[in-house]
Amino acid sequence: MTIRARIVLLVLSVLLPAFISGVVAVWFVYTEQKQAQEQSLGEAARALALLVDKELSNSESTLHALAASPDLKKGDLQSFYNYALRLAPTEDTSIVLSDLDGKQLINTQVPYGAASPDVLPQLLVQRNKTRHDQTVVSDLYFSPVRKRFGIQVQIPVTVAGKPGYYLAYSLSASHINSLILQQDFPKGWIGTIVDRSAHVISRTHDPQKFIGRQATDSLKNKILSGMPSGTNWSKTLDGIPVAAFFHRAPISKWTVILSVPQSQLRQPAINAAMLLTGLMSLLMLASLAGAKWFASRTIKPIRELERNAELLGQRNKVAHVASGIVEIDAANTALALASEEIDRNNAELEHRVAEAVKSARRAQQALLQAQKLEALGRLTGGIAHDFNNVLQTLTASLQLIRLTPDKEKIISITGICERAVARATNLISQLRAFGRVQEASLSTVNPAQAIEQALPLLKNVLPSNIEFGLDVEQPVWPVTIDPTQFELALMNLVVNARDAMPEGGKLGIRVCNDSLNELKNNLPPGEYVRITVADTGIGMMPDVLEKALEPFFTTKSVDKGSGLGLPQAYGFALQSKGDLTIESEEGAGTTVTIYLPRAFKTADLAEPTAPTTALSAGSGTVLFVEDDALVRETITDLMHQAGYKVIGANNAGEALAILESGVAVDIVFSDIVMPGSISGIELARTIQQRFASTDIILATGYSEKEIDISGVQILAKPYEADELLSLLKARMEKAIAGA
Repeated sequence: MTIRARIVLLVLSVLLPAFISGVVAVWFVYTEQKQAQEQSLGEAARALALLVDKELSNSESTLHALAASPDLKKGDLQSFYNYALRLAPTEDTSIVLSDLDGKQLINTQVPYGAASPDVLPQLLVQRNKTRHDQTVVSDLYFSPVRKRFGIQVQIPVTVAGKPGYYLAYSLSASHINSLILQQDFPKGWIGTIVDRSAHVISRTHDPQKFIGRQATDSLKNKILSGMPSGTNWSKTLDGIPVAAFFHRAPISKWTVILSVPQSQLRQPAINAAMLLTGLMSLLMLASLAGAKWFASRTIKPIRELERNAELLGQRNKVAHVASGIVEIDAANTALALASEEIDRNNAELEHRVAEAVKSARRAQQALLQAQKLEALGRLTGGIAHDFNNVLQTLTASLQLIRLTPDKEKIISITGICERAVARATNLISQLRAFGRVQEASLSTVNPAQAIEQALPLLKNVLPSNIEFGLDVEQPVWPVTIDPTQFELALMNLVVNARDAMPEGGKLGIRVCNDSLNELKNNLPPGEYVRITVADTGIGMMPDVLEKALEPFFTTKSVDKGSGLGLPQAYGFALQSKGDLTIESEEGAGTTVTIYLPRAFKTADLAEPTAPTTALSAGSGTVLFVEDDALVRETITDLMHQAGYKVIGANNAGEALAILESGVAVDIVFSDIVMPGSISGIELARTIQQRFASTDIILATGYSEKEIDISGVQILAKPYEADELLSLLKARMEKAIAGA
C-alpha cells in the first residue's frame, strides 16, 4: 500500500465513525418522528370515527322527533308521510316506516300509497338481533328502490306502550362520502369507512369503483377479529403500498381507516439522510483533497528514496540527499552506505564467479565424456555379442558344409546360415531405425488391419499363461509408415511385455483415434492414431524407466536381449513423424503408447507376390559398381548365371569412365556408400543428367542421406538372389518397352 493510500485511509478512519454516528442520530430522530406521526394518525382516525357516530346520532335524533308526531300516534299515515317528506327531501335521504313483520308502510322515496318492497332480509336480521328498545345501525346494503348503496339508522316506535312500528332514516353511501370528503386530507392520503363486515361504505378516492367491496385480506382479518384500533402495513384496493391506521366507532361499530402512502411516511427520514449524506460527502471530499495535497508533499522524498533504491539495484552509486523527513533521511543514508559496500564487493564477487564458471565447465565436460564412454561401451558390447553369435553360426555351418557330402544335410545347414543372416539383418534394421537413417519403404495403411495381419506372429511368441487381447475403436484413420518397421516395433513391444510377465498375466493392444488440441510431449496439435501396448508385468523402477529408450540398455541377461527393442520402436515412431511414450510403475505393469500422425489419403492396397522357385532368367548388360570384392564377386557370378553380361567397377569414378568410353550399358547397379569423392547417390544423379537412357538401381546397407531421386530403384542390403534378379528383369523389360 502506498503512502498516499495510507494517508487517505487515515482520513477515512476519522471521518467514517463520525458519518456512522450521524446516520445513527438520523435513524433515532426518524424513529421518534415515525412513532409520533403514527400516534397522530391514529388519533385522527379516532376523531373521524367519532364524527361518523355523531352524524348517525343526528339521524337518530331526527327519528325520535318523528316518532313523537301526533299524526303517527293517531294513525294518520297520510299526514305523517307529508311531515316526514319535509325532513328528508333529497334523493340521498329517505324516511321508512315499517310494521313489526318488515312490511313497509311509508317510504318517502315513493309516492304515498304506492306499493313498496318489504324491508330487506339483512336489515330484518340486524333488527331481530337487537332489543326492541335499541337503535339499529345497519351495514351497507343495496337499495332496490333507489338502485344504489345505502345505510339505515332504525329505532322502534311504541304505540300505547307496546312496539308498534320501526322508523328508519336511510342515507345513501354518497351522503356518507360527502362527510369524509369534507376533512380535506393531504394529497395522497385515503380516507375509508367500512361496515362491520369490512365492506367499503365511503372512500375519498374512486368511491364509485370501490364502494361495496371488502377491504384487503390483512386489514379485513383485523377488522373481523374485533380489533378496536391499530395499524396495517399493506396495499390498498388499487395496489398502493400504505400504512393504514384504523379505529372502530363505538356506537355504529363501523371502522374508519386513514391510509397514508408508505413513501410519504419515509420521506422525512429520506430527506434528513440525503441532507446528511450531502454534508458528509462535501466534508469527505474536502478532507480527501487535503489528504491528497499533504500526500503529494510527502510522496516526493519517498519517490526519491525509491529512485535511489533502483540505482542501487542497477549497481550505480547512490548519493545522499536530505529531504527533511527524519525516517526517509535515515533510509537514504543507509542506501548510500550500502552502495559503497556493494561497489567494494562486486569486484571480488566477479572474480569468484569467473573461477566457479571455469570449474563447472570442466566438470560438465568430464561428465559428458564419461557418458559418451559409457554409451560407447554398451553399444560395442551389444554389437560384439550379437554379431559374434552370427559369425559363430556362419563359421560352423560353412565348416559342416565342407565336411558333409549329403546334399539334404547341406541344404539344412544352408537354412541355418540364412536364419543367421536374417538375424544379423534384423539387428542392422534395429540399429538403423534407432539412428533414423534407414530408407523407409513408406506406404499408407490401416494400422488396425496391419496389426491383425501380424497377430499370428505376435501370438506365436506368447506362452499360454499370458492372456492376449486386441481392442480396436473403429473407424481407425490411415497412417503413412514403413509396414515392416511397424511389425518389428510391435514384435519388440510384445516380446518385452512377455519377458516382464514370467508368471503370466494380461497383455492388451488398443488402437483408437486421438485429437491433440495442444502440444503434448514432442507432438504438435493435430490428429493421430494412438496405439497402446499394456501389460500387467513387473513394471520398471524410475531409474530403469529413465534409460529404457537408450540403445543396448537392458535389464535382461546377456543371452536374452540386446537392448534394441524399445529403441527400435522409438526410432520407428520418430521416423513416422510421431512419438513414443512409456508409463510404468514397479509392480503395476507397463504401458507403451505410439502416436502416429493421421494420413489424409486412403490406404494402399497390398499386391500379393508369388514366391519364386527358380532364378529369373534375363539378358542385357549390367554395370555393377561395388567396392567390396567379396560382394562384387558373389553378385557378379549370380548375375552371370542368370544370363546377364556384367561389367565390374570398384567405385563411381571407374563406373563413369566406363560409361564415357562408349560401352553400351542397360542398367547401372551401384552401391551407395563407397570410398572416393562420389557416392552412389551422386553417381545416379550424374547418370540421369548425362546418360538418360541408362536405368539405375541403388543398393544400400546404410546411408546418412535421405534418398529421393525420381526414377531410381532402391534395393536394401542384404537382399535375396531372386529379389535382385526379379528387379533386374522387370527394369530390363520396362526399358525395352519404353524404347
